[in-house]
Amino acid sequence: MKKVEVKTGRPYDILIEHNILPKAGAYIRPLTKAIRAVVVSDTNVAPIYADQVLRSLSENGFETSLFTFEAGESSKRLSTIEKMYMHFFEHNITRTDIVVALGGGVTGDMAGFAAASYLRGIDFVQIPTSLLSQVDSSVGGKTGVDLAVGKNLVGTFWQPILVLIDPETLNTLPEAFYTDGLGEVVKYGCIRSQSLFERLEKENAKDFIDDVIFECVSIKRDVVENDERDTGERAILNFGHTFGHALEKLNNYTVLTHGEAVSAGAAIITRISESKGLTEKGTAERLEQLLQKYHLPTNANFDLADIVKATRGDKKSTGKSINFIFLKSVGECYINKINTADFGEFFGV
Repeated sequence: MKKVEVKTGRPYDILIEHNILPKAGAYIRPLTKAIRAVVVSDTNVAPIYADQVLRSLSENGFETSLFTFEAGESSKRLSTIEKMYMHFFEHNITRTDIVVALGGGVTGDMAGFAAASYLRGIDFVQIPTSLLSQVDSSVGGKTGVDLAVGKNLVGTFWQPILVLIDPETLNTLPEAFYTDGLGEVVKYGCIRSQSLFERLEKENAKDFIDDVIFECVSIKRDVVENDERDTGERAILNFGHTFGHALEKLNNYTVLTHGEAVSAGAAIITRISESKGLTEKGTAERLEQLLQKYHLPTNANFDLADIVKATRGDKKSTGKSINFIFLKSVGECYINKINTADFGEFFGV
C-alpha cells in the first residue's frame, strides 16, 4: 500500500492499494460513527463494483443503500442532485451518516456536492474508479455540477474523510477513458514534474501506473495544502483547462472527453505562449509529441476566435480578467492574468 497524507483544514489520507475495494468498509469504519452509508455510483460502474463495496460496508456495521444515476457528463446537473437528496431523505440519512462516491469524476463531483449541501454537510468518502479521478478529481475537495452555460459553475469545497484508490479498477476501464485520464497525467508532468514527463516520454504509462497515480496525487496534495480554497497557487492545476472547458462547451459536452479537451487546450495555449517568447522554445513540440504518443488531441475543430470567446464564461474569471497557466518549460509553470478586454490583441483574434 502507498499512503499520501493530505493536511488541509480537514486532514485525510489517500490509500493506494490493489484490491482495496473489498476492504473499503474496514478502512472507513474507524473514521466515522455513521449508522448508514449511501453508495453513489453510475450505470457503468455500479454493476461491476457496487456489490463488493456494499458488502464490505455491511460487514463493518453500516446499513447500506445504493443510488445510481445514468453515466455521463449530461447527468452532472442539479436535477440529478435533487434525486440524490430525495434518496438520502427516504433512507433516513442524518448528519452523522456518510456518502461513498464510487466511480469517476462525475460521480465524485456530484456525490461530494450532495454530501456538502445535504443537511448543511455530511461526511463522504471517495473511491475513484477511473484514471482521471484517481490522479486528479478525487483529491482536493472540489465538488459541483454543470449548468447549461458552463462546466462546474455550481459547487463548493468539501474535503472527503478518506480516498481509496484501487488500480485494479483500471482493468475494466474502456481504453477511451484510460486515454482520457492520461490527459491529466501529462498535465502534472508539465506543471510540476519534469521527471514524470520524461518517464512518460521514454516508457509506457501503463507499465508504471502505480507510480503515476502516486506522483500525481502527491503533486496535487502539495498544491492543495498551500491553497485549499483556490485563491492563488492552486490555479496552476488548471493548465490546459481554460481552453479545454471552452472546447467542451463548444462541443456541447460530447465529442471530446475532459482529458482530450484539456490536452488540446494545453497544446494550443503552449503554442501561443511559446510564439510570444513566454515559454522555452521546443516545449510545445515536446508536449505535442507526448500527447500524440498517448493518442490525445493537440488541436481543436474550432477557430481560435470561437475558443477565446467561449472562455468568457469560465469559472476562473476574476473581475475583468482570466488566469491562464503558461509553461516556462517542461515541469515549470506560472500564472498569467489576461484582461478580457485585451483578448483580441493577445490572441490575435
